[in-house]
Amino acid sequence: MIVKPLDILKQAIGKNVIVVLKGKREYRGVLDGYDPHMNLVLKNAEELVSGESVGRTATIIVRGDNVIYISP
Repeated sequence: MIVKPLDILKQAIGKNVIVVLKGKREYRGVLDGYDPHMNLVLKNAEELVSGESVGRTATIIVRGDNVIYISP
């Protein structure tokens, strides 16, 4: 059985995820949605820069081109 990345994201909807981006940025929040380009919508997201919290936001959209990895 082949597991596709978007199948894993589908299973992570409504769960907490960690998204690491280029530029040493990181977001932790609840995965609310995604598209085939791996653009992500996170709810109750906390932004971290170099491991330190720099703020929280109710909803954030992350462009898929900036994503290094997503950890469900």
